[in-house]
Amino acid sequence: MTQHIVITGANRGIGLELARQWQQRGDTVTAICRAASDDLRALGVNVIEGVDVTDDISIGKARRNLEGQRIDLLYNNAGLLTDENLSDMNWDRIQTQFEVNTLGPLKMTNALLDLIPDGGKIIVMTSRMGSIGDNDSGGRYGYRLTKAALNAAAKSLALDLKPRGIPVGIFHPGYVQTDMTGHTGHITPAEAAERLIQRADELDLEKSGTFRHSDGSELPW
Repeated sequence: MTQHIVITGANRGIGLELARQWQQRGDTVTAICRAASDDLRALGVNVIEGVDVTDDISIGKARRNLEGQRIDLLYNNAGLLTDENLSDMNWDRIQTQFEVNTLGPLKMTNALLDLIPDGGKIIVMTSRMGSIGDNDSGGRYGYRLTKAALNAAAKSLALDLKPRGIPVGIFHPGYVQTDMTGHTGHITPAEAAERLIQRADELDLEKSGTFRHSDGSELPW
């Protein structure tokens, strides 16, 4: 059955590949982004640009554009990574990451929630760098704390939405060759997207609220 997939941060990297592969499967894709790339436009999917997930007005724009549409799966993919350490603790960058990585997915989900039917799905793109148990290298203060907070928010969403039969996926894509990683990752965006779509297909209430790698393994909090 054809699904309507809505993806934030879909203009490049993993988000772009998710849009491409879901469209190739025959699903209807709506890509939400700040500025559409040529590659995204070439896909021919629905595009809502000019949307910043930190800004309530532009989130409202996305909501109005989707009015009356059923969202079978909302994929909160937009994110930001900067590098803070004890010798360079840039509080403005940390604050911006918190607004993008933590509040952004929660705001977008809340704005679109009434368009997601009972039995629909919600996914947040997190990172194993948000794992406290897995942190053996330190640093990356802003990214780590904002992804840990996102995990906490997504776990609450999973519990609160269980009565509606809406599972919430908390997925780490892997170490992916994107602009965010300086293209130094272990897998390509296409490989990551393929695995993430498999995880989305498998997502159910039993797996809801668990922290998972795109390879299917469960990660420690």
